[in-house]
Amino acid sequence: MAITATHTIALPSLRVGSPGVIALQGAAALAASTGIARFVFTPILPLMQTQAGLSVSDGAGLATVNYVGYLLGALLGIGIPVLVRSQRVMRVAMLLTVATLALMPAVSDVAWWSVLRFVAGLTSALVFIAATSAMISRLRAVGPHFVGWGFGGIGTGIALSGIVVLVVRATSTWQTAWFIAAALAALLTVVAWGLPPAVATAEGRTSDGDELPPTGHRFAALVISYGFEGIGYIIAGTFLVAAIGQSGPAWTGDGAWVVVGLAAMPGAALWTALGRRWSRPTLLTVALGVQAVGVALTGVLPGSASALVSAALFGGTFVGISSLALALGAHLQVPRAVALLTTGYAVGQILGPVLSRPLLVGGYAGPLLLGGAIIAAAALAGLAVRFHFPHRVGTAVEPSRSAR
Repeated sequence: MAITATHTIALPSLRVGSPGVIALQGAAALAASTGIARFVFTPILPLMQTQAGLSVSDGAGLATVNYVGYLLGALLGIGIPVLVRSQRVMRVAMLLTVATLALMPAVSDVAWWSVLRFVAGLTSALVFIAATSAMISRLRAVGPHFVGWGFGGIGTGIALSGIVVLVVRATSTWQTAWFIAAALAALLTVVAWGLPPAVATAEGRTSDGDELPPTGHRFAALVISYGFEGIGYIIAGTFLVAAIGQSGPAWTGDGAWVVVGLAAMPGAALWTALGRRWSRPTLLTVALGVQAVGVALTGVLPGSASALVSAALFGGTFVGISSLALALGAHLQVPRAVALLTTGYAVGQILGPVLSRPLLVGGYAGPLLLGGAIIAAAALAGLAVRFHFPHRVGTAVEPSRSAR
């Protein structure tokens, strides 16, 4: 008896160079360099304070030098674009990232910790720009949802880092947490090793040689919006765990961090999928508004229930916002758009702790409310990007319009 089917489900091909493999490799690169190398410090910090005697000011200093390193890496991506288009440079950066994680428990001096966190910030920026540029250039034409799942690697790394610290807190020491983080990053580096570099494109002209329509003012609004997001997001990323842990058992903060990661894993893919129906400028504005509510919620309503909601809203939007903003920058075809947006984001990350520090005297509510307000301002800047947005730039067509 013959069986026929009228519908089939196409699964991603796993051959080398296929969209599914590129998304997996990109996700592994972002999980190692961003999800673990950058964000594992957030849940490990309380352990280092209680077990290694790290002071609050020294902890803030280590976070700051990491942000400065990230900014330098982004600037290198602008000034020397070949660095983030080279597979060899990305591989070296990933190996250095693993080394910085493994060396953290091998030293006990704040100066050496600062050097390691600075290098980790620099290399993570290079890997981030290289991996995201590769995914956007190679995957947006075959299926934007692949890019979304690639960005979900950040959430995977965050969830893994939170789970590691939850286990280590009950069984071992802060040194063990860093060693496990290094081992996980090394494993992910192996998976990401074959990620091809970004495809070089002719910038500033259409395929027929005509000049592209001017998009600079909308890109400027996008940079402002994404920079504000950098300020607000880093305030939440810095103080959310501590604020939640302050009002309950210590494990609740680490548990919330795991929730952030789990929500971030499908978050970018979800926002990308919504882009088939609504334009990305609209989605960027909505995502920023949702995140603003989530960040401010813990400052207004402390408690376990609001903490879980806040963690889910924050995690479900911040990776999606990055994927939407960087894809919009690439769509507008501004030269080195990813590096420029990442630089604005990095500047915001440095400003965030500085702006929020005076408010810490009254606890964490003030900084979180400030973070929510700044993200709301980012949403307003996103509206400027949306106004008369050019859905067609040269041969590039914004997904929501191409589907109509």
